[in-house]
Amino acid sequence: MADKRYHDDITKACEVMAHGGVILYPTDTIWGIGCDATNAEAVQRVYELKQRQESKAMLVLLDNAVKLNYYVQDVPEVAYDLIELATKPLTIIYEGARNLAPNLLAADGTVGIRITREEFSQQLCFRFRKAIVSTSANISGEPSPACYGDISDLLRRQVDYIVQWRQDEKTENKPSSIIRLGATGEVKIIRQ
Repeated sequence: MADKRYHDDITKACEVMAHGGVILYPTDTIWGIGCDATNAEAVQRVYELKQRQESKAMLVLLDNAVKLNYYVQDVPEVAYDLIELATKPLTIIYEGARNLAPNLLAADGTVGIRITREEFSQQLCFRFRKAIVSTSANISGEPSPACYGDISDLLRRQVDYIVQWRQDEKTENKPSSIIRLGATGEVKIIRQ
């Protein structure tokens, strides 16, 4: 059973994102910068924090594959099999994104979505009830943080809330695999 700090972190992070704020939080891969994926102003702020061009789209996290239909016009059936069979975190790029901040999407209207199975980020997504931006907690072009201690002081000072949960972990996590799914189910591997 998770302790009070865990539940307080989820409550506070949800409050901050609901008011357009930006958080640092642990995910199923590396530590991420997060915000409400439907709030264009919050998404813009993440681009600015990362010093990243808007043309480089960011991915979002969901807690359950059932929610894909709300954010993707036509989810290829194979997506559900890929999600179920994945043995490590898997981001899938879908065509026909919808109900998300326009500045979050790639120029071709696609979006990367990952269904998280990690306890904290899954509960965060469940409680927030919306897709959450998940982009590596680093300045664009710098190495992704393997653990919380690798996140720059600059980024830590610029976000509105830093989740306390899992800050002490030294496990070096890695980014997810990324594949792109075409409308008819064709698969293109982007990152293994």
